[in-house]
Parts: sequence; structure tokens; C-alpha cells
Amino acid sequence: MELGLVTLLRAAWVAAILPVVIALIPSSKISFFQKFVLGFAKRGKIMQSSSNKLSVPQKLFIHFYILAFVWTTLLLVATWLYDYCTMPKITEPLLFSSIASHLTGGSRIFSSHSSHTSKEHRSRIAVSIFLLLLMEAQVLRRLFESIYVFKYSPSARMHILGYLTGLFFYTAVPISLCCNHATEVYKFGLSLIQEFIVKGKDRMLATEVDWWRFLNPLIQLQWYSWIGAAIFFWGWIHQHRCHAILGSLRENRKDNDEYAVPYGDWFQYVSSPHYLAEIVVYAGFVVASGCSDLTIWLLWGFTVANLVLAAAETHRWYLHKFDNYPRNRFAIFPYVY
Repeated sequence: MELGLVTLLRAAWVAAILPVVIALIPSSKISFFQKFVLGFAKRGKIMQSSSNKLSVPQKLFIHFYILAFVWTTLLLVATWLYDYCTMPKITEPLLFSSIASHLTGGSRIFSSHSSHTSKEHRSRIAVSIFLLLLMEAQVLRRLFESIYVFKYSPSARMHILGYLTGLFFYTAVPISLCCNHATEVYKFGLSLIQEFIVKGKDRMLATEVDWWRFLNPLIQLQWYSWIGAAIFFWGWIHQHRCHAILGSLRENRKDNDEYAVPYGDWFQYVSSPHYLAEIVVYAGFVVASGCSDLTIWLLWGFTVANLVLAAAETHRWYLHKFDNYPRNRFAIFPYVY
């Protein structure tokens, strides 16, 4: 069952990546297809008024982050509860010995408690919990920015298919981060619900929370997960700064349909630094997962392809709109593109 979910997700990411990659090919023979795909990607200032028939207000971006927050929280709580309830009980002295052994390179302290395969399985679950925690930090910040930072133009809109793509993206990303054991977590949650229905709240077993067991997924993380988190927060911080700069351009403006050239932070190098920062954020997921999960690689690939396409169009719009636009800026990758 898990394999079926993983295969489905990978197929969905490949299907989403291919049209965008084809549209990025610089060939006049596929110009019609390029315009077709780009029409879905356009939004806000680069979307022409003639395209408004199949569009929705850009302020509906908030729907993406509400959905992502609820979905990510549900998966995080379910996965963490599954790990907590199915992990063998560990005495506190043994746990301290485990931490010391882990830091010094040892790994045999739990040999009497679980097999090597079980350790690897729990390690993968721990990584999924960590990735979902990072995703929670990302969507919470984006939700905050949608409410308090962005000042969307009254005329800013996005294509309805772009809106649906966003809903797909923020549904598929959290489940992609924990898809390798999502089915077993689902079955565990279903069994808890059935037990609750049969026994009732008063007859459910009340247990005291063992915080060492609860924090165990974070304790057993490998070094690459923390490096991935550092990359994630590097992009996370810069994306917030760039969003703050974009949001400040509309402050105290009488005409909210007017646009200005943004300056500061990574805007010094590229026209869409918030897109570059998003790519860095999702690269953090790849590294934090150990660079071995194809599903997360495909998720990152879609993020790169989609944002490169949008950034190229945004860069062209800036060059056309402003005669004094800095010519040393690239579209999305400094000194490259």
C-alpha cells in the first residue's frame, strides 16, 4: 500500500514537471505550448487584464497556506503520535547512554530492543517528523505574510488553473515528506479512533507523557538533517526579508495599482529573490532527508521548474515596465540566469 502511494505521488510530480520543463525549452516550434503553459503561471502584475475571464483574486493565495497548515499539522501529529506509541519503552539511564553512544559513533546500545531494520525504519520516521516540522514553520510564516505583510493590488489576479495547481502543491508536499510510512500511520490512527468509539473516552487508557520518548525522533537525527535545516532556514529568512520588501512597496500608496522597483537583500542580484529563496527552502528538505528520497527530489524539481518559469516572465516584465531597471540583475539565479 505504501508503495502504491509513493508511486502515485512520484507519477503526479513527474506529470506536473514535464509541461513546465518543455515550456522552458527555447524553441520557436513550441511557442504555442509555451504561451499555453505560461498563461497558467501568470499572476499579479504580469497577468494581462484580457486573461481575467478564467481567473481569481490573487489574495486567495491565503487558501494555500490555510490548507497546508491544517494538512501538515494533521500529518505531523499523527506521525509523531505513531512513533511515540509504537516505540519500545526506554529507561532514562539507557536513553542517556544511547545519546552518548550516538554522539561517539556507537550504535549497538539498542541491539537487545530492536533489529537493525527496525532502527532504520524508526530513523526514517524521525526524518519525516523533522521534515513536517520544517514544513510547518514554512507554511505558518507564509500564512502570517499573507495576512500581515502582502498588500495585494485590487486588480491582482491569477489563473484558475494556477490556483488549482497551488492547491495540489500544498496538498502533495506534506504527504510527500512522509509518504514512505503514511499508510501505516493511517492504519494506526484508524485503530485509535475505533478503540475510542468502542471503549469511550473514560475507558481509554490514560498514560503519563514520557518526554524522553516524545523527543526521541529529534535525538536520533543524523548530521545531514541538521545541515538541511540550516539550508532551510537560510532560505526561510531571506524569503521573509524579500516578502517584507515587496509588501513595503505598497505602503502609503494612494494608487495600489502602481508598481515600483524593489531594492535590498537578494534583490541586489536577481529579480525574483523570493522564488530563489523558495528553491533554497525546498533544497533544505532534500538535504535533510539524506538526499536519498526520489519523491522529495521530484518535489524539489517541480519547485525549481515552476519558479524558474515564473521568474523569467517576471524579469521580462520588469525590463519592459521600467527603463531604469538595474541591468545587472538576473532573473532568478545570480550570474547564471
